[in-house]
Amino acid sequence: MPLISHSPEAGVWLLTTPHTSYALRIDETGAPGHIAWGPKLSLAEAMDLAVPPEEAQSSFEGRRAVGEELPADDGLHYGPPSLQVRHADGTRGFEWCLQGHEVLRPSPGAEELVLRFRDRLYALEVALHYRVREDTDVIERRTVLRNVGNAPFDLLRADSAAWTLPPLPAYRLSHVTGQWSAETQLHREPLAHGETVLTSRRGITSHHANPWVMVDAGDADEEHGRVWSAALAWSGSWRITAQRTPGGRAGFTAGVGHEGVLLPLGPGETFETPVCAGLFTDGGFGAATRAWHAYIRAHVLPRADEVAPVLYNSWEATGFDVDENGQKTLAKEAAALGVELFVVDDGWFGTRRSDRSGLGDWTPAPDRFPEGLGPLADHVHGLGMQFGIWVEPEMVNPDSDLYRSRPDWVLHLPGRPRTEMRNQLVLDFSRQEVADWAYGWLTRLVADHRIDFLKWDMNRAIGEAGRPGEPGGGDVLWTRYVTNLYGVLDRLRADHPGLRIETCSGGGGRVDLGVLARTDQAWTSDNTDAVDRLAIQHGFAQIYPACSMSAWVTDAPNQLTGRSVPLSFRFHVAMSGLLGIGGDLTRWTDDELTEAAGLVATYKRVRHLVQRGAMYRLGGPVGEGPTVVQYLGDGAEEALILAWQRGPRHGAPHQPVRLRGLTPGSRYRDTDTGTIHHARVLADYGLRLDLPRGDWASTLLHLVRLPEGTP
Repeated sequence: MPLISHSPEAGVWLLTTPHTSYALRIDETGAPGHIAWGPKLSLAEAMDLAVPPEEAQSSFEGRRAVGEELPADDGLHYGPPSLQVRHADGTRGFEWCLQGHEVLRPSPGAEELVLRFRDRLYALEVALHYRVREDTDVIERRTVLRNVGNAPFDLLRADSAAWTLPPLPAYRLSHVTGQWSAETQLHREPLAHGETVLTSRRGITSHHANPWVMVDAGDADEEHGRVWSAALAWSGSWRITAQRTPGGRAGFTAGVGHEGVLLPLGPGETFETPVCAGLFTDGGFGAATRAWHAYIRAHVLPRADEVAPVLYNSWEATGFDVDENGQKTLAKEAAALGVELFVVDDGWFGTRRSDRSGLGDWTPAPDRFPEGLGPLADHVHGLGMQFGIWVEPEMVNPDSDLYRSRPDWVLHLPGRPRTEMRNQLVLDFSRQEVADWAYGWLTRLVADHRIDFLKWDMNRAIGEAGRPGEPGGGDVLWTRYVTNLYGVLDRLRADHPGLRIETCSGGGGRVDLGVLARTDQAWTSDNTDAVDRLAIQHGFAQIYPACSMSAWVTDAPNQLTGRSVPLSFRFHVAMSGLLGIGGDLTRWTDDELTEAAGLVATYKRVRHLVQRGAMYRLGGPVGEGPTVVQYLGDGAEEALILAWQRGPRHGAPHQPVRLRGLTPGSRYRDTDTGTIHHARVLADYGLRLDLPRGDWASTLLHLVRLPEGTP
């Protein structure tokens, strides 16, 4: 069966994924209209649903508020527009005239529908792209706009896609909010009537929101219910507007940029939006999460099949007090624990002794590394580990040689103050010469010092976004900054195919599908408190897989919160993602080092399940019960259960945990105790967790399926 089918007579297109369908048509006005998004349909069934929209009930309604594939701002559309154009004569809007369509086959197992339109009067072409694949229910959408005339015009809004939901008795919105060190806090709340705007105006994805949404009828849970969701692949400012109409319909539109910023499009110029990917599932939030994880591993992350190494990062041990001998000592301790990647954090370059100076001068500090980084890299490699380093290429301290020589390279407005945050200014990556400069020193640094890993940080938001001397530069830079950033990352990966890159922006300030297509993992939060991390990682993993989620074990009491929890609890929390260690190992006791080495070895035995397995949330980080996560391997041959209990309350009920996805009729052996469990008992009656007594208890259970006939 083709992935894309078409009825020319009815003007209906049907997109088919393994379990779902998406249908659209050209309506009576020539605009692309939505038909259905949900359970599978045949083309004939989709045509049954392709009925003209109801006429307005009064002269105050205009065009339907939701139901168009990309609602344009015209005289009779009063909902949130996905496309806003202003021509040189002041005329706005877009009149849809279909020019044709084509079905592309961009890769094996994938098909892409392209619908091409042109405005009836003005020289603007709009192409709507829809890509579907054989192995995922995720649908990728994007929009390409081209000025084919001789006059410039302004794009006031150019979203990637608008998504229409079916009529439901109620609508509930799921999304995350947060701030620095408290990112990705999950919220599920009724979708308000009117418009709900989720956005970042900071030039980065932001700690405060993340560009994805889920919508259900208010009755979905982890295992049941229909859920519609979408995620935007963009690492700059963005906006998602969800709308619920008085007439009982809902939808949302998503794209780059924020209000008050336009994009000038000159003759012959093209603007291509990032992908907005959408997913429908009828298996609840858990099925949605697993579908997103599988899609991101297969089609977003560049090397998701690679086993991520256990890393050590020196930041919390040394701060800015970085020198060759101290790092060599930490490297020796880390190697003894079984660490596979040693990362030197901030403080290794220029005059960097605090956050007040040195950013921009990316050469090893001669008083700390007299012979450069080479001897340390050799030492780390000689211990059997890979070598990584922290960089912040987009920033500069005013107290730096770079700023003194090129003060014009920072974002600034003529006559206005250059506001410092964290004692630093933002380099204008929208300028090609700045992006080329960054690429040049980065590729030399990686090559000259045999670097295997870059922790790419960005420690302030964009502000005073101006490009003096360039008309429209302050508007252009919001998108060009991000595309140039992507270009630097793409060139680095092409130069150094084995290089791993971690995206970081003061923690989770730049995490999205756009940057994950160019990096290997994300620093989830600067908050390494294992207790706080339960909620942070719970929200992160709604969309993003564990193989992209960096997590560290750090010292107790925690540097940020002052809380002390057992070493095993800290390890078990970090082991639910990409395990890292960030404590001062020179201060750990012999018992702690021995325990840590054992836990690292345990993680290595099960990390294939964490990094590649299907994740099931068996208990969330709310209420009195334990937080429980299960990872299931291919073919249900293995299962890993991680559980954390914040603290006991005498008399609190102890409910068994029902496992998911096990093969019925099979038996599973606990690799630690040798106990054999029946799959039906684990699934239907549950497993009683053997959590230690006391505060901050945790446990890890690894089950392996026994071959049939095993006594």
